[in-house]
Amino acid sequence: MEKLNKLPKIYLTAVFIILYAPIFYLIFYSFNSGGGMSNFESFTLEHYAAVFEDTRLLVILINTIIVALLSALISTAIGVLGAIAILFMRNKAMRNAVLSLNNILIVSPDVIIGASFLILFTMIGVKLGFASVLISHIAFSIPIVVIMVLPKLQEMSPTLIDAALDLGATKRDVLTRVIIPFIKPGILAGFFLALTYSLDDFAVTFFVTGNGFSTLSVEIYSMARAGITLTINALSGLIFLITVVLVIGYYMISRKAKSPLAGVRK
Repeated sequence: MEKLNKLPKIYLTAVFIILYAPIFYLIFYSFNSGGGMSNFESFTLEHYAAVFEDTRLLVILINTIIVALLSALISTAIGVLGAIAILFMRNKAMRNAVLSLNNILIVSPDVIIGASFLILFTMIGVKLGFASVLISHIAFSIPIVVIMVLPKLQEMSPTLIDAALDLGATKRDVLTRVIIPFIKPGILAGFFLALTYSLDDFAVTFFVTGNGFSTLSVEIYSMARAGITLTINALSGLIFLITVVLVIGYYMISRKAKSPLAGVRK
């Protein structure tokens, strides 16, 4: 029995090693003073310095952060309103249909979503660049926010809204003073998750970028096609670190959202 109990742990350990070993191998050689990944000569930060000295890369980094922040903010606002609208739909069949359509967008392949947006932007005459990338990131982030906020809304007792209305609160007051504070952990979790998805996205962005506009994921792909350099290792290491920080923030917020006292803490 003890051996059987250890099997899941051994399996998970093996999976994590397979998944993370290449990443840590890449990061390890980002500190190599040599020019390749076959022999580690000595420790250096020159490749990280090269990343920050490259003006073009810094511009692309700023573009990536701006798109991620704007798409996360806008998609969070729309997603919260969408989740509230889904919750208060009186027609159960319609509510389930809308929720199913939302979930389908989450599991749909990024290649299909990217190609669809490319065709759409071409048909309506939208130039590929900042606007097309931002719209696409907002679109695929909204379902993520909805799925994060909706469970928190379902935890809220309807008596809270009824009590607020009985005390003379307007619909706006109910939204801003009752609903939003209660689902705040879910909103923050949705925001961080949307931010992470936007920073990491490649497939959709690859289809809709153009006119000299690029993001880090697309730029790393272009650099890798020209030949692997340790600058790519350093840049990838920085992105991995940022992603880890965001995931930890998301985990902490999700943990708070699951707490039974999360809705009443001040």
